[in-house]
Amino acid sequence: MDIIKRLHYGWAVLIFLLLFSCNKKEDSPEVEPTPEPEVEFKIPMTDDMIMYEVNLRAFSASGDLQGVIQGLDHIKSLGVNVLWLMPIHPIGDINSVNSPYSVKNYKEVCVEYGNLNDLKSLVEKAHDKNIAVILDWVANHTAWDNPWIKNKDWYTQDESGNIISPEGTNWADVADLNYDNQVMRLEMIESMKYWIENVGIDGFRCDAADMIPFDFWKQAIDALNESNEKDLIYLAEGARTDHFSAGFDLNFSWNFYSKLKDVFHGVSTPSILYAIQQQSYNNMPAGKHKLRFTTNHDESAWDATPMLLFNGKDGALAASVIAIYLGGVPLIYDGQEVGVTENIPFFNNSPIDWALNADMLDTYKKMFSFYTSSDVVKKGELITYTHPSVAVFTRTTGTGHVLVIVNTRDENTTYSMPDELDEKSWIHAIYGTSITINDHVDLSPYEYLILNNN
Repeated sequence: MDIIKRLHYGWAVLIFLLLFSCNKKEDSPEVEPTPEPEVEFKIPMTDDMIMYEVNLRAFSASGDLQGVIQGLDHIKSLGVNVLWLMPIHPIGDINSVNSPYSVKNYKEVCVEYGNLNDLKSLVEKAHDKNIAVILDWVANHTAWDNPWIKNKDWYTQDESGNIISPEGTNWADVADLNYDNQVMRLEMIESMKYWIENVGIDGFRCDAADMIPFDFWKQAIDALNESNEKDLIYLAEGARTDHFSAGFDLNFSWNFYSKLKDVFHGVSTPSILYAIQQQSYNNMPAGKHKLRFTTNHDESAWDATPMLLFNGKDGALAASVIAIYLGGVPLIYDGQEVGVTENIPFFNNSPIDWALNADMLDTYKKMFSFYTSSDVVKKGELITYTHPSVAVFTRTTGTGHVLVIVNTRDENTTYSMPDELDEKSWIHAIYGTSITINDHVDLSPYEYLILNNN
């Protein structure tokens, strides 16, 4: 009887195991997950842009294009839809300071960063994530060993006929181009076309745009637009109002950045920022914008990072809230989102420690998530409120209302609410919590509120 019992037991175990294995289909490695639906890549409208600047020598330990490819998910997690690559060309050797803005050849990729296929792969993979890619284009000058240098009349010369560096600068590593030369202009435009036609890039951030004549930018942008079907992105590193007439979509807000620092240092009040916003957008053509930032490659290299400029993590985030939400297209520079404190050079490699300040990164993601989701923030009517140390403004449409309050000082502050804003219930856009504000709000140092009534 014991033997029979054991046989029955053995058969029962075997049947159980067979049934169990049949019910484990969901854990089988052979079962492929349902693929995500493909997203058709579209270059974003200027109103909807969030831009991210990559310093290749800092972004990854490898300091190259492959490092950026591996970091695309990080970039996308911030809501970014435009990626600006600092210059990717070979760097000049004569009088060199190893600056990527000393271009040795306009139609090559610097071997330090990889090769043409690496750049093509980056653009393709960015497009898969619905991120446009623009190249930093250095049109004002070249390296002294650029092949163009053999055409002496393509360059600015002194009274003795010597090619010179750009006047009024200390840029001894570069030679100034002569925009009176029409042949050089055409070659510059052909070089720009090369990257659109051979790599599929989506536009240009044009370096030192104020130093180059209006009529060249008009000529170049018209020619590039006529030669392809893309609605390319054109960002001018400059502040001239005629950039927009030339065809640029955006230019820089240097004055906003400068005054934002003054406000956080107690030198100016937030009202100066409102004045700059109003002045910048008076008579601004539809669809054109200012680029707003709390840092970029020049500032984090030669000035200081936001963590120092705005007195720590809380101040850096508070300054970003104003730069992002008051108006314009927001820019993030790599390392800003994790609160890098040391200067970030771009003449040599200095990889960012991405393990820093995970809480700060999470906050930036939430800031941009709400920004991306809110047409009220991007397109609503702006109303500002005066206070010596607290920035207060609203964005309003027929269906929505967003209130932003930012303490720009490293001290507790009480803000008395205007009658039209008090006794209202809000949702904090960052934390999702309900807030009711009565006649005043008490703010801790650098505290900010991003409040939504939807």
